[in-house]
Amino acid sequence: MSFFQLSLIGAVALLGPLLALSQKWHLPVVLGQLLAGIAIGRTGLGLVDSSDPTFTFVADVGFALIMFVAGTHVPVRDQAIRPALGGGALRAGIAAVLAAAVGIVIAFAFGTGHAPLYIVLLASSSAALVLPIVDSLRLTGPKVLTTTAQVAVADIACIVALPLAVDPPNAPRAAVGAAVVAACAAVLFFVLRWLERSGTRGRMHDVSEDRKFALELRIQLALLFALSGLAVAGHVSIMLAGFSFGLVVAAVGEPRRLAHQLFAVSDGFLGPVFFVWLGASLDLRTLAGSPRMILLGICLGFGTLLVHGSLRLLGQPLPLAVLAASQLGVPVAAATIGSQLHLLEPGEAAAMILGALISIGASTIAGSRAARMFTQPAPAPAGKPSEGGPTVAA
Repeated sequence: MSFFQLSLIGAVALLGPLLALSQKWHLPVVLGQLLAGIAIGRTGLGLVDSSDPTFTFVADVGFALIMFVAGTHVPVRDQAIRPALGGGALRAGIAAVLAAAVGIVIAFAFGTGHAPLYIVLLASSSAALVLPIVDSLRLTGPKVLTTTAQVAVADIACIVALPLAVDPPNAPRAAVGAAVVAACAAVLFFVLRWLERSGTRGRMHDVSEDRKFALELRIQLALLFALSGLAVAGHVSIMLAGFSFGLVVAAVGEPRRLAHQLFAVSDGFLGPVFFVWLGASLDLRTLAGSPRMILLGICLGFGTLLVHGSLRLLGQPLPLAVLAASQLGVPVAAATIGSQLHLLEPGEAAAMILGALISIGASTIAGSRAARMFTQPAPAPAGKPSEGGPTVAA
């Protein structure tokens, strides 16, 4: 990969913010970046080679960082969400049972033999997509909190289960690797918490800010990459390493300055590189030439909506149920891991991404609907009283 190609990747990745510019539709930035990668990759013009080792490695770094940032977005320190964990976990469990039934049917109908993988896909949610939508729309209330807890539980469970589901014959080895990564993340939690409570982290922060050392960012990235290296050595997706370390940082408490630095590194550079790489690695021509895989993608997408939408029968508002069906990280990881290990049929990775895009489209509509039902009033300007009443989305 050359600097000209890297410049091209950075330029086409701007399609993400351009598509997400309109707040009316609440489109995720990653959608445009995926489409940009498709346009210049294997499906489109062939201007970049997704198999290039340098491109692949930089994309892997971006993937680890994306999942790390997603983990930091889980509000594990929020006292209000803890009472909602029981209800959220129950809903995530029921969704998993329904996903098992639907996933087995889909795998049998298409004869792929990937029922465990489809079950994980159908049961998954995306905290990286749902939580920013909840924040941007200012959705509040007990039902929103329970849905947030449901999404967090489902995301964590499916991230852990994915390596086992993608390659069942090597599930024991992957389980050991996952356990080692989780244990190391737990050790990091206690170490970082001790540094926080002892005041060491605060003193280091003051020195770093005064001397412009960016010590916290350097240390966090070093730990993230070490955990990712351990995951690779243990034949586990770096997705688990990134997300688990993100949860650790969220539990200890992420300094605002560090959050801004991570946002710049992830959303400004490495994240777009990963999503462009992912789009470039997909060969949608095989999907277009295979009506069977197109139908598989449609079934996965609408199957996800069916699984999560069925929770409406348990009293969850339909817009929130559909919003919880939004998925990205798990399908992306499944497509990435499955393609790298050559475990998927031609077009199957693209079919999984198609299913994720269907869920994103539905969650976009659901988010607009939820904004009319659960949005809190906008803060009144200084010196002016609040007019009260819910803020209605345009």
